[in-house]
Amino acid sequence: MKLLLKNGRVIDPSSGTDGKLDILIEKGKIVDIKARIESKGAKIIDASRLVVAPGFIDMHVHLREPGQEHKETIATGAAAAAKGGFTSIACMPNTDPVNDNRGLTEYILSEAKKKAVVNIFPIASITKGQRGEELTDMADLVDAGAVAFSDDGQSVESSQIMRRALEYSKPLNTLIIEHCEDKNLSNEGVMHEGYYSYLFGLSGIPASSEEIMVVRDIILAQEAEANIHIAHLSVKGAVDIVRNAKKKKIKVTAEVTPHHLFLTDSCLENYDTSLKVNPPLRSKEDVQALIQAVKEGIVDVFATDHAPHTQDEKDVEFDKAPFGINGIETAVSLLLDRLVSKNIISLKRFIKMISTTPSLILGLENKGKICVGADADLTILNLNKEIVVDVSTFKSISRNNPFQGWKLKGTPAMTIVGGKIVYPFFSSKSL
Repeated sequence: MKLLLKNGRVIDPSSGTDGKLDILIEKGKIVDIKARIESKGAKIIDASRLVVAPGFIDMHVHLREPGQEHKETIATGAAAAAKGGFTSIACMPNTDPVNDNRGLTEYILSEAKKKAVVNIFPIASITKGQRGEELTDMADLVDAGAVAFSDDGQSVESSQIMRRALEYSKPLNTLIIEHCEDKNLSNEGVMHEGYYSYLFGLSGIPASSEEIMVVRDIILAQEAEANIHIAHLSVKGAVDIVRNAKKKKIKVTAEVTPHHLFLTDSCLENYDTSLKVNPPLRSKEDVQALIQAVKEGIVDVFATDHAPHTQDEKDVEFDKAPFGINGIETAVSLLLDRLVSKNIISLKRFIKMISTTPSLILGLENKGKICVGADADLTILNLNKEIVVDVSTFKSISRNNPFQGWKLKGTPAMTIVGGKIVYPFFSSKSL
């Protein structure tokens, strides 16, 4: 099917494009970009007063399949991503069993091809079973289709194992993504250690548990001359460490989640388990440092750390509830409302952080850009539409989202993957 997007404001950070243009799509590829395109037989989408961006990429998602399909499946997670404006997602390996071998990686890709409406890119585990004891066969996993490696949910405690992983990653031209947490310090903590953890009587996770591992991993990456990506940055000290590393030209990138940008540890006064995440919600000072890091460009990427859990799993005492927020359907609106509309960052910068840069970090060819020959993965935004978050409308199986009832300005209007409209979930001539 031919698809013609008319009169949209096309923003592509990779080329510097920002103007009113038409885009013609054929056979899943962009074949023409210019003003006033005419094409017989094309399905026309009127994108007037809307923004057309390269498809958004979430490089930190938990899909739960195989083994935990009661929380999320590849199909439902992909549908949730499409509604959230994402055309591609990279899924973490902490499934059951863990994605630590060729068979699991190939299974995920096979199921995604059959069931997913967005592109799925598997991230394999650094160590077998995520136990931190023995490296996986990284070369075989890359050959099978893994785009990166992480033990997310667990940090790699052994410095020797992490060093070897980084050394092996370089000739394989792949990426190590690290969940930075010293378990000896975080121990049984359930929230940020500080004034509010003492006030609420909950065991704390100190900022140092993240900072120590960020320092270690950056030192090891520098030694190996390899790339390291810091997942879900959450504390001021870690921001300062990454800032200094970038000044030294060390190959480090970092991501931040919406919940770490817009929520603090003080929000836990009602012991709402939907707010229980790891790393935990941090102090107001940490949040301010994260926002400043976004403004400065110290943080490279927005990611959701979409971590779905069932209501029964979350509806328990705070200490016993699992960590995680279901965030893939609210992230874009939160970031547009709280950062772009308030002029903290520009719209172009937002698109770069949620599309162009993730594609470059993960090495996804023909993604994250709008140009002739690129994959026709596009996210169309309505910057003026106001929404109210309603978890009952989620496409995800789970509902553990703390933003219920929030009024937000700006939302995905349409998601196109490989030239196919995958959101809204019905065909429409006009938006």
